[in-house]
Amino acid sequence: MLTIALILSSVTYYPTKVIGQTKQLATTKQPVQPSKGRTLPQQPTSRPVFILPKAPASLSPISGRRAGMGSRDNCPAVPTPLTALVPFQEEQKVGEQENKSIVGIVEGLTTSERPTFWFYIPYTKNLSNSSAEFSLQDSAENDVYRNAIALPSKPSVIGISLSNTAASLQVDKTYRWYLKVHCNKEAASIPVYVEGNIKRVNLDSRVIQQIEAANEPRQKIIIYAEKGIWFDALNMLTQIRISNYRDASVEEDWQSLLQSINLGNIATMPLVKLPTR
Repeated sequence: MLTIALILSSVTYYPTKVIGQTKQLATTKQPVQPSKGRTLPQQPTSRPVFILPKAPASLSPISGRRAGMGSRDNCPAVPTPLTALVPFQEEQKVGEQENKSIVGIVEGLTTSERPTFWFYIPYTKNLSNSSAEFSLQDSAENDVYRNAIALPSKPSVIGISLSNTAASLQVDKTYRWYLKVHCNKEAASIPVYVEGNIKRVNLDSRVIQQIEAANEPRQKIIIYAEKGIWFDALNMLTQIRISNYRDASVEEDWQSLLQSINLGNIATMPLVKLPTR
């Protein structure tokens, strides 16, 4: 009888164990597969890298000057010339002569009504009879903004902001900016200068969603840079760099952004924002 009881108990236990395992397998959730045709949002790179916007976002084929020429207007020789912190597209044109002249397109996009423009200025206020002027013009060459600029106390990257009284930039309008430095304003000669274009645009709705979903300012900077909105990426990063100048990660972001437009030689220069005069 004992042997029969043991056999019956083992028979009844086995089906119970199998049923328990069957229930567990039936309730296990399978991983959700993404639906066909649906693309997941692209993750930004770890560092800000500027990417030139695709057509029709380009501004105009008018040539610009990102770096000032050498010693002019009695200006002293400098290792790094006057430089605008703006993307540069090099174009090579062949003239009637055998020698070739290189020209380029200096341009950038913004979403701001009154953006800040950044320049590396190698000339200092110690120069006697020196002066500098920044101007912004519309497509009809009418002044939108014009003001004298104080030279820095040492060679630096400076920011020039439009005053609140200046007319705001209009969407889809192209403007021309100039920065001219006279090392001797009494001399009747051509100043050292840089010039280029800026255009205000509206962001695509998908880009707006990406920026709104970004948890940190540096993520927004990365998105702006990848979408070709140069001035917004640069202005956000300069403000962070001014406030966190000892942060090694911020310095790496700064170097990455400038190197992406071939201005790695400017990345180590001091950075200041001059008050509007």
